Amino acid sequence: MPNDRPADPTRPSPEALLREAVREGRGRLKLFLGAAPGVGKTYEMLLTAQAKRRDGVDVVAGVVETHGRRETEALLAGLETIPRRRIEYRGRLLEEMDLDAILARRPAIALVDELAHSNAPGSRHAKRYLDVEEILAAGIDVYTTLNIQHVESLNDVVARITRVRVRETVPDSILDRADDIEVIDITPDDLIQRLKDGKVYVPHTAERAIRHYFSPGNLTALRELALRRTAQRVDDQLLTHMQAHAIAGPWAAGERLLVCVNEDPACAAVVRYARRQADRLRAHWTALHVETPRSLRLTEAERDRIADALRLVEKLGGEAVTIPGGDVAGTVVDYARANNVAHIVIAKSHRPPWAELLRGSVAFRLIRRAGGISVHVIADDAAEPIPPKTVRTAAPRRPALSWWPYAAATGYVALALGVGELLHLVLDVGNVGLVFLTAVLTSAVTGGLGPSLYACVASILAFNYFFLNPLYTFSIADPENIVALFFFAVVAVIASNLTARVRAQAVTARLRAKTTEDLYGFSRKLAGVVTMDDLLWATAHQIAAMLKVHVVLLLPEGNTVAVRAGYPPEDELREADRAAAVWAWENNRPAGRGSDTLPGAKWLFLPLRTGRGPVGVVGIDTDTARTGKPGALLTPDQRRLLDALTDQAALAIERVTLAEDVDRARLAAETERLRSALLTSISHDLRTPLASILGSATSLTAYGARMDEASRRDLAATIQEEAERLNRFIANLLDMTRLESGAIRPRTGPVDLTETVGSALERAGRILAGHMVDVDLAADLPMLEADDVLFEQVLFNLLDNAAKYAPTGSLIRVRAFREDGQVRIEVLDEGEGIPAADVERIFDKFYRVQAQDRQRAGTGLGLAICRGFVEAMEGRIAAGNRKDRSGAVFTLTMPAAAALPGLEEEVAP
Repeated sequence: MPNDRPADPTRPSPEALLREAVREGRGRLKLFLGAAPGVGKTYEMLLTAQAKRRDGVDVVAGVVETHGRRETEALLAGLETIPRRRIEYRGRLLEEMDLDAILARRPAIALVDELAHSNAPGSRHAKRYLDVEEILAAGIDVYTTLNIQHVESLNDVVARITRVRVRETVPDSILDRADDIEVIDITPDDLIQRLKDGKVYVPHTAERAIRHYFSPGNLTALRELALRRTAQRVDDQLLTHMQAHAIAGPWAAGERLLVCVNEDPACAAVVRYARRQADRLRAHWTALHVETPRSLRLTEAERDRIADALRLVEKLGGEAVTIPGGDVAGTVVDYARANNVAHIVIAKSHRPPWAELLRGSVAFRLIRRAGGISVHVIADDAAEPIPPKTVRTAAPRRPALSWWPYAAATGYVALALGVGELLHLVLDVGNVGLVFLTAVLTSAVTGGLGPSLYACVASILAFNYFFLNPLYTFSIADPENIVALFFFAVVAVIASNLTARVRAQAVTARLRAKTTEDLYGFSRKLAGVVTMDDLLWATAHQIAAMLKVHVVLLLPEGNTVAVRAGYPPEDELREADRAAAVWAWENNRPAGRGSDTLPGAKWLFLPLRTGRGPVGVVGIDTDTARTGKPGALLTPDQRRLLDALTDQAALAIERVTLAEDVDRARLAAETERLRSALLTSISHDLRTPLASILGSATSLTAYGARMDEASRRDLAATIQEEAERLNRFIANLLDMTRLESGAIRPRTGPVDLTETVGSALERAGRILAGHMVDVDLAADLPMLEADDVLFEQVLFNLLDNAAKYAPTGSLIRVRAFREDGQVRIEVLDEGEGIPAADVERIFDKFYRVQAQDRQRAGTGLGLAICRGFVEAMEGRIAAGNRKDRSGAVFTLTMPAAAALPGLEEEVAP
């Protein structure tokens, strides 16, 4: 464990406070720990539960195994028991704890017996301790029982003591996370007496157990293991309490431990020893595997052994690291010094003495180079074999040999023979050997060690047969030639080995460089992706290409996740696999093939996580041949590569999602602003004319008989004017709705600008009554290519806007002229002009320039409709201020219509 000493001893440790904070919101775990079966763990758990029940605490029995013991069954009286769930497996009905029923019941305390139990196939979790973790995560306290032989890091130790390999284990992290551990301890003599009395097993089984597992020596050793392991946990709790409350104490310096992992059969035992040693030293520990050129020649079983050992390291709470290197000892020492490691653990070599003389001992070189680092060499005593685990490993598969490197080596030797025959005519026979040496080196470079050794043998035989007397025989007459041939063979073998090693290192470096290049290219590709669909497709394709697997990507949709992309695209998930994907999303943990949850699924599902939480789920299937059987598990290297790819993909998904969230927030803000503007416009532009209409109509109804003709005409004119104003506002709203829905389809054709301007002025006559109007249209204007109805509405809105913002009696001018093959129309007024800050926004919906006369200000729709209509007719509109005097100018640029055939002839004089 890392040292948590704070920099200032008078202040609490942040790490200790964080550990206590993490526990908040989770249920408390109380562990009744025993040295062996029959010590009374279940009995003590039920006694404690009954005491809690009498105190008014809500306690339920999730699963309690009484094994027919009457005194234990009596303690279940009064406790609510959750019915067990039945699972059919191979024609048998198996009963398991109903996890969902406990979560739905939500008691204060749940009793879960036999923590190391393996669940029946088809259960949500493969192990009961994983069920307990889910119950704790729901905020429910758990009382549970465990025997010391089921602790993973002690598995080998218990096997040596008892001669029995325990198959069901729990990771040490369960003990580390336990809030309370109560050791249930009785003396070996008392436990043996309980066995004889039939309180543990039936008499026949008890007699056999006493002779083997339950011997006094075994029980004493197991008691010591239980007490020592509990003492470590109690010490951890005390230290955390001291650090969290800044209690001064004797702080020890932190240490780090490094364990070396290789293909040796004892590597799992070495890993467990390292975990125990790290607990004793209170040290952070790491497992290191050095990939050498020799790693490429390992069998499938040896690769699996390394992968299993590295997975065991992560399961036991350590850190697994794989790095390339040429010299194992030098690489390990360099890593240890770079990471401040104080202890190195390595297994004793099982190679024969001649192999150590030839290659040297890694342990010896490590001790010699370690300097001040302690080296622990762990011996695996073959005289006392540990019972094997009941896990079947796939049969080793030898890589298929390729014939072409050997054919190429044969060609190189034949070529060397031809060159040697030519050189032998002018040079001494000793120089011919260098030609064959060149063939050996070339074979090593192109084909590796095997072809180079083959070329070495072929070269020796050819050199002897064709160049050493007597010729064309394999006998040697001259003793000097024997010495020369011997040293030629030695040099050729050494050179081929060195060349093959360099080649293997180059191949390994090239593969790693290719992986790094692919990761870099993937990150650049993700940086340029802007849409979610492109991002998901690129991620699925990259994972499938680099890991040679099938991939699906699922993103949240409502309260669950749905498939959004996959490679190949036609892949579909079964219901069982979809359930595993949903569980991985809801619990933010891996599920499916090779994980602790739903391991029977065909796919492995991993949550895509960022600092904000999960953003999706990625599923992989290694059965690319579609055999219907579960594919191979990922190796630690493949898992780390997958983690690197998914981390990049998760960040990219979060980036795209955040961009979409920003766009949605901007749209929501804009919608809210438009809604407020619309309500303001409606409250003013509808209520004001309605109030005038209602007032005038009421006056005519009540007092019309008493009024003279002129007064009645004025009121009628007011009603008409305000009704027209109201009609214009509603027409603007309808036009804007049609624009935004895309319902407007301009019917363009030749339009006479003179007629359209005249119609617009006639419609706006009442609005322009208080202004002077000047129309200046050039004589050579062509016809416009426009929709006459929409273009007239544009001119009307511009005239209405000028009338609203220009003072009474001012001049409003309309002029048009030809420019660059198009027609330019300008509407100028003599108002205050457009503020510089409003020029860019004046065509926005519901945006209005503040006018001095608020009652005459517009609704903010007229100019927006002008822009929509003009752009629909493929024209342009711009706003600005006049340069000759104060006032605004609105400029329309419209395309000219094509000349009609024969028109020039008709108007010619």
